Amino acid sequence: MKASQIGVIVLVLSGLTTFAANAADIEAGKSKTAVCAGCHGADGNSVSPTWPSLAGQHATYIYKQLKDFKEGRRNDATMTGMVAMLNDEDMRNVAAYYESLSSKPVAFNAELIAAGESIYRGGITDISVAACMSCHSPNGTGNGPAGWPSLKSQHAEYLVAQMQNFKQGTRSNDAGSMMRNVVVRMSDAEMKSVAAYIAGIQ
Repeated sequence: MKASQIGVIVLVLSGLTTFAANAADIEAGKSKTAVCAGCHGADGNSVSPTWPSLAGQHATYIYKQLKDFKEGRRNDATMTGMVAMLNDEDMRNVAAYYESLSSKPVAFNAELIAAGESIYRGGITDISVAACMSCHSPNGTGNGPAGWPSLKSQHAEYLVAQMQNFKQGTRSNDAGSMMRNVVVRMSDAEMKSVAAYIAGIQ
C-alpha cells in the first residue's frame, strides 16, 4: 500500500472518530459515572495509584477498553460487573464525558526521571525497545485516532502494573501485541523508571 493511500485512510478514520465523539452525549455520560467515582475519582482523577485516572483520556481509547471488558478481551472482576449494565451508547457517552475533563498532576519519584526520560524518548537500543513517545507522543498525550492512550498524569504505580500485566500475559488487548512485544524485554527497574518519568510529565 502506498504512503498516500495510508494517509487517506488515516484521515478518514480520524474523521469518523471525531464524528463519533461529537455525536456522543457528554451529559448522559456524566449521569452514568456516579458508581465510577469510587475508583476513578469524582472528576476523573483517581486518588489511588491502584486505579487509573480517566480525565482527559481519549474517548476512543476509553470506549475500546469498556468494550473489551464487556466482551471479555480484558479481564477485571470489578470492571466486568460495571460494564455489564452499559449498552454501546452508554459506553460512548461515558467515554466522551471523561475525555471532556481535565487531568491533574500526580506524584512521581524524581530520582528516576533521568533514566525514565532516556527510555521514553530514545527507547533501549541494546534490547530493541522502541521509544515510548513514538506511540504516546513526546508530551505523553497519545494519539486518539490511532487508539493509543494518553499517559499524561497517570499514576506511576498503575503504569507499572499494566506493563507487568502485558509482560505476564494477563492483559492481552493491545493491537498486534504492540505493548507485549515491548515490555517483554524490559526489566522491573526500567518499567519503574519510565513510569516515573511519565507521571512527571505535566
